[in-house]
Amino acid sequence: MLAPRPWTLAQAEWAVELLTGPGEGAVLELCCGAGQIGLAVVARTDRRLVAVDVDPRACELARRNAVANGLADRVDVRSAELASAVTEEERFALVLADPPYVPSDETGAFPDDPERAIDGGDDGLDVAVTCLRVAGRHVVDGGPVLVQTWGPDQAAELGRRASAFGLEQAEVRSFGPDRAVLLLRPTARTGGEWRRKG
Repeated sequence: MLAPRPWTLAQAEWAVELLTGPGEGAVLELCCGAGQIGLAVVARTDRRLVAVDVDPRACELARRNAVANGLADRVDVRSAELASAVTEEERFALVLADPPYVPSDETGAFPDDPERAIDGGDDGLDVAVTCLRVAGRHVVDGGPVLVQTWGPDQAAELGRRASAFGLEQAEVRSFGPDRAVLLLRPTARTGGEWRRKG
């Protein structure tokens, strides 16, 4: 069994903080893997979770974990490509993402990890950018988006690219030189207008 890593738990705890107070709406978790981040969030809130991963095996593990933790009735696990996993009209109170973020030519340094789970393309941001595209279309106006990255430098670069998807960087929390979580929010001037045009 894979124990949650400190930055994984930190991402979930931050999400819970951001969801504190009145409001409603489900949480969307992109690149959910075994579902640890999203499940930790819904276990501590009254939210529902839509968890998405392209890997059917990961989705099966996420379903089993939901059942094991008594959360199956609030969790919808979808095995699909990120861009097609949610319908056009779906909106979420918060979006989580833990995409593969290791540059392709550096994945050999992590022989214990499945390559598909860590390979983020040439600069490590291919899947992360897809996550931003989905999040920008489906997070509610003002809603937070939390994305894991390979350290603060990668978080800063992803934050710079976020404006193309109607999002802007709000904060970065670092966990050593090679782990960080980036908080983004929709830009004030976008909302539904960007979603229609994007």
